[in-house]
Amino acid sequence: MARDYYGTLGVAKDATSEEIKRAYRKLARQLHPDVNPGAEAEFKEVTAAYEVLSDPKKRQVVDLGGDPLEPGGGGGGRGGDPFAGFGLGDIMDAFFGASAGGGSGRGPRSRVQPGSDALIRLDMTLEECAAGATRELTVDTAVLCDLCRGSGCREGTSPATCDTCGGRGEVQSVQRSFLGQVVTARPCPVCRGYGEVVPDPCQQCGGDGRVRSRRTISVQIPAGVAEGMRVRLAGQGEVGPGGGPAGDLYVEVEEQPHEVFERDGAELHCSVRIPMTTAALGAVLPLATLDGDEELEIEPGTQPGTELLLPGRGMPKLRSSGRIDGRGDLHVHLDVVVPTKLDARQTEILRDLAAARGEEEPTLAHNGKGGGGLFSRLRSGRGHR
Repeated sequence: MARDYYGTLGVAKDATSEEIKRAYRKLARQLHPDVNPGAEAEFKEVTAAYEVLSDPKKRQVVDLGGDPLEPGGGGGGRGGDPFAGFGLGDIMDAFFGASAGGGSGRGPRSRVQPGSDALIRLDMTLEECAAGATRELTVDTAVLCDLCRGSGCREGTSPATCDTCGGRGEVQSVQRSFLGQVVTARPCPVCRGYGEVVPDPCQQCGGDGRVRSRRTISVQIPAGVAEGMRVRLAGQGEVGPGGGPAGDLYVEVEEQPHEVFERDGAELHCSVRIPMTTAALGAVLPLATLDGDEELEIEPGTQPGTELLLPGRGMPKLRSSGRIDGRGDLHVHLDVVVPTKLDARQTEILRDLAAARGEEEPTLAHNGKGGGGLFSRLRSGRGHR
């Protein structure tokens, strides 16, 4: 079954060539391997669809129900098919005059091509992610050659028509079949399909119209960014061949681990160790947060594993529009520390406390409820059997 090239690009069958081009560029920027490493297969499908639909001959094959990328070009070529190896457009050329020396009508492709997107990764601390930051980044990309201004030619010269293809950008080969001679076309190997060559290339760029350059740019990272998020800088990527328009530069955030806080989206978590005496008696302790010191109130009788919530002391909530919509909370997990070593006086004090509380001989409560110790319950259970 022929592939749905229109569906791959998300355009209607009556889409104009400009609409097809815009759809491809949008998808290519999203799926380019340098931007989205996991979408290489999708990127290839989108590129193949664009190559087909941007070519009038191949698009005609698709509209007639064929697939120009399948063997035979007509979508469904079978063994013994006399047309195998020829696209439908080539067979039509054989009937309508290409064999008499006419060209395929595709014409040369432009030497000016759009540039690729670029990706740079940026290390940021949790504090920087919370507050936002302005960074000066050094990037190494292709930029417009300032000597030839993208033409690729030495000053005072210009491109010349390719002698091999006569400016058509393609060369033809003739094969004979029972229909007569069939003409097929392929890109010219000398000019690479451009229809023109640069006989006297620019000394600085070698005829490419662009050079590698290291430059410094300023990037504003908004508050609330997180690991893996990307900031897009339009037109700051690679300049295209022939001085074509530059792609975009994507700055990807790599958030560094924090020594105190763990992040879960806009929520922050931290653990605070307190002595068992503080848990029993209560206290007000200073706690360092992203906004400065806060007072952490420990209630008397606080149990191990207690979680205290500080509303609005987490990370900014960054929406898809880039705006901040409130902040998350800070979750403080209390870890009650039991001493492992006691001196004689400390031991005596704790024994007196145990006596005062009637805890000299503690029992194991069942699920935290009263009703006797665990072993007494086991003994009681055996007595009823």
